[in-house]
Amino acid sequence: MPAILQALKEANPRPQVELDHADPYQLLVATILSAQCTDRRVNQVTPALFRRYPQPNDLAKAEIPELESMIRPTGFFKSKAKNLVACATALVQRFHGRVPSTMEELVALPGVGRKTANVILGHAYGQPAVVVDTHVKRVAQRLGLSKSADPDRIEQDLMKSIPRSQWTEGSQRLLLHGRYVCLARRPTCGACVLYDLCPWKGKSPQ
Repeated sequence: MPAILQALKEANPRPQVELDHADPYQLLVATILSAQCTDRRVNQVTPALFRRYPQPNDLAKAEIPELESMIRPTGFFKSKAKNLVACATALVQRFHGRVPSTMEELVALPGVGRKTANVILGHAYGQPAVVVDTHVKRVAQRLGLSKSADPDRIEQDLMKSIPRSQWTEGSQRLLLHGRYVCLARRPTCGACVLYDLCPWKGKSPQ
């Protein structure tokens, strides 16, 4: 694993979350919207959304039809609108409008699972956190870092193999590697910095 982490670090020294945001609230909303949707599409929707609902108390009072209309391009807009209003309401009622900074409190919010919580912890609050999305899942399996298909188990496997101080940046590098290089259908193996370290039997010959 150290060789993999080092190669990814050299290729991407400063990995950043690609959801545009200015604070933990905006990152939370954007991450909820990113389910089954590209970050690029979310970033097209959120500027107007944040102007309309700049704080959790504004979003908590949102009219569902209007909110659905604004987030429709992100897909699954009905369930996402319901979760966003419920989440914002919980923030106002239980946390005085502030996004909490612990895993236990975050996953208790409507629409928030471990992946979303880890995004907030790692990228909004600077806490060590391993994010496991579909890209990380695919890359971890191909690199032999986890044999599981369960995101929670993959998270545990990566937490064991990545030094704690590198959890956030390391998992973000794996995510971006999966998003841009180790693609699901046509991975660009010829351009992969991990080619010689990759045990995946499906990789293309160089």
